[in-house]
Amino acid sequence: MISRRRFLKWSAAVATFVAAAPLYGIAEPFLTRVTRYDVRPRRWNGPELTIAVIADLHACEPWMTADRIASIVAQTNTLGADVILLLGDYVAGTRYVTGEVHSSEWAPLLGGLKAPLGVHAVTGNHDWWEDKTAQRDGMGPTIAHRALRAAGIPVYENDAVRLIKDGRSFWIAGLGDQLAFWPSRRWRSRVPIGIDDLALTLRKIDDNAPVILMAHEPDIMPRVPERVSLVLSGHTHGGQVRLFGWSPVVPSRYRGRYVYGHVREQTDLIVSGGLGCSIYPFRFGVPPEIVVVHLSGGASV
Repeated sequence: MISRRRFLKWSAAVATFVAAAPLYGIAEPFLTRVTRYDVRPRRWNGPELTIAVIADLHACEPWMTADRIASIVAQTNTLGADVILLLGDYVAGTRYVTGEVHSSEWAPLLGGLKAPLGVHAVTGNHDWWEDKTAQRDGMGPTIAHRALRAAGIPVYENDAVRLIKDGRSFWIAGLGDQLAFWPSRRWRSRVPIGIDDLALTLRKIDDNAPVILMAHEPDIMPRVPERVSLVLSGHTHGGQVRLFGWSPVVPSRYRGRYVYGHVREQTDLIVSGGLGCSIYPFRFGVPPEIVVVHLSGGASV
């Protein structure tokens, strides 16, 4: 039977946690960590590769200021990546802001990212949702598209590029966003409409070199063929609140299946917890992160 003294200690600990948790949840969005994965995909015959991944910046004040983005860029440039991939959602994504960080600020800062094989990007749902002109016209390019391209960063929308390292080639493919357009009379749909075309994207790959797919939302995963060696996604923020590996709210039709981290099914998937906040400026148990993936071949099927 538990003693009175132990009961009081446990009660005090629980009360302290309950009181401190909201304060920590407000502070956690200002942290930044580096999360590393060593992945040996099935059928990877490309070069040994180090990839730095930046996802879900959600630029705004006070949570993701221009100074903080500059710091993230500087930190990423020290990580020794061969290639840097940007997975979308550059714009705020929350109304709880004290000020705007405009694309004319965040895009040139991202233009300071440097890697031998370049910086490559896709856009995310908030980049589409917060662009009223794109929503009205039912087409892009979005403000984020134009800003990134002006900063010298190619943006892939159902497209792919072949890269070479150490004499061995591989492909970086970028999927159009799966939730680009809000439901409206135009679309005659009650759910968001995507511009993703996986089949078209893969048809642009014209040899047998391995493929890395950038897809903002991880829900594409069940449709990705074994031909793709690795899928890199963001969007979920790891649930943004994560308790003992469980997230109560996940923006995915698959709930916790693709919420965070390394998943191996017919191919490999890594879901970044991202850097910013969406909807509510609160994180708990899933600190903002830059992801580094070390990719090598030879894993058995």
